[in-house]
Parts: sequence; C-alpha cells; structure tokens
Amino acid sequence: MIATIFVSCKKSSETTLNEVLTDTTAKVKFEGSFVNERWGTVSGQARIYLKNGKFILVLENFVTSNGPDLKVYLSKDKGPTEFIKLSDLKSTNGNQLYDIPSMPNFIIYKYALIHCERFNHLFGSALLQ
Repeated sequence: MIATIFVSCKKSSETTLNEVLTDTTAKVKFEGSFVNERWGTVSGQARIYLKNGKFILVLENFVTSNGPDLKVYLSKDKGPTEFIKLSDLKSTNGNQLYDIPSMPNFIIYKYALIHCERFNHLFGSALLQ
C-alpha cells in the first residue's frame, strides 16, 4: 500500500493591507517589478526608500499566490543562498512596509524575494536597480 500526503499551501492572512510611507522626504533609491518564479505568481513593485538614514522596503500594488511560510528577503541572487530575512510576509496583497536592518550593499543585495522558507520554494523576485 502506498500512502500519498498532500501539503496545503495556504497562508492565513489574505487581508488587503494599505501601509503607506507618509514621510514625503523619503527618497526612492532602488526599484524593480516582481516576476513570477517556479512556485508562485507575484506582481507589483518593490522599492527601497531611504528615510532618516534608514532603508525601508515598500511593496506596492503587491499580490502573490498563497503559501504556508512566506518570507520577504533581500538576496544576492534569486537562489536564495545568501540573503537578509526581513520578515514574515504580512499579507498576500496590498501595500506593505518592511524595515531593513543595518545598511546592506544594494549593489550586492539586488533582489527582493518572496520565498516559502519551509519548502524552499521561490514564489517571485524583483531585480532592484
């Protein structure tokens, strides 16, 4: 007898967020559009803002397919093999803000990724330029 196990890929939060960067002095330093990767469908823009000496990743008009353990990364490549984990993904859609710790070199950490950590599945990536 062969048993097959199916794992659900649902994230509980599908609430549309509308987080807004209210500081009009914040400047866009890098930006890119999300593209789909092998395991998911992702759309929207990723923008890195500099606000009061700190970097913030802003996901705008963001939508992703659901997943069980979705994380937001800054990464050296689409692997991801070397990355900075910013946070759990807050929601599968809407505008979202993520603080970036320290001052990474964005010439090296040039991708924003939506990644399922549990199953090592890349859902989407944005090349930040």
